[in-house]
Amino acid sequence: MKIIEHIEALREPFPNAVITIGNFDGVHIGHQGLFHEVVQRAEALAGTAIAMTFEPHPLRVLQARRKPPLITLYEQKKELIGRTGVDVLICIPFDHAFAAISAREFVADLLVRRIGMRAIVVGQDYAFGRHREGNIHMLRALGRELGFEVHVTDWIQAASLDGERISSTRIRELVMAGQVVEAGRMLGRRYQVRGQVVAGRNRGGKLLGFPTANIALQDELCPKTGIYAVTVEHAGRRLLGVANIGYSPTFEDHVFTVEVHLLDFHESIYGETIRVNFIQRIRDEARFESLEDLSRQIQRDVETARRILAAD
Repeated sequence: MKIIEHIEALREPFPNAVITIGNFDGVHIGHQGLFHEVVQRAEALAGTAIAMTFEPHPLRVLQARRKPPLITLYEQKKELIGRTGVDVLICIPFDHAFAAISAREFVADLLVRRIGMRAIVVGQDYAFGRHREGNIHMLRALGRELGFEVHVTDWIQAASLDGERISSTRIRELVMAGQVVEAGRMLGRRYQVRGQVVAGRNRGGKLLGFPTANIALQDELCPKTGIYAVTVEHAGRRLLGVANIGYSPTFEDHVFTVEVHLLDFHESIYGETIRVNFIQRIRDEARFESLEDLSRQIQRDVETARRILAAD
């Protein structure tokens, strides 16, 4: 997949461009449906399948106080879109100047003249241009005038969640509630965080017998505090583990941490980046009267995680 990160890099129109546009936070199965249709329509035209997104998220420019944590930061979003078969990802730097472009100028100048759009695939609530003045009705009128097709997709619903509409907002709510299984169904994959393994407080292995990899998170959206069965991606390997997210109430130090005990793993990975996939929440964080009680509970958590992961 070719990646274009500046408008100035658009040297000439793409052949028979079919495009979809959005923030695509999470790259969930609704987004994946859009990309699939774009790829199919581009193949039918012997054209170019294009996804356009924005960085930073427009809400962070236009409504600074309304700043929901992102499900996928830009690097992960690029990776996930790259797996869909899209030919080109155009990432527009979003600022107040770009936000001031009228809906007509956005379509006529950028999409049609510079990108070469022959067809556009959008969701039912698509809005565009200055103050979101453009809508589906306007887009279809411009399509008739400027010679491109408009395809509006139906909502994709999650059958496992009583037909609930899939959205980035709902996925965010599920992750923050610790409902990682349900979030994964909407994402079409496990929810993942990434981070560097850093020095911890040297008590997981020394005091409890369960060494942990303490993670300095790169991601903004962290699941609810508690204990989780997880898999970990490191250096091309898939490892199994138990993650603790929270404040270690038994130690009463009130420091938020994300740490993972890797099952049957004894290597040092300090300073390296790992990816943690959340499979299932096991329990809430709890305070124990003694380190022995805590250690026994961790052993039970490890056994629970092994059963969950064996079935995954």
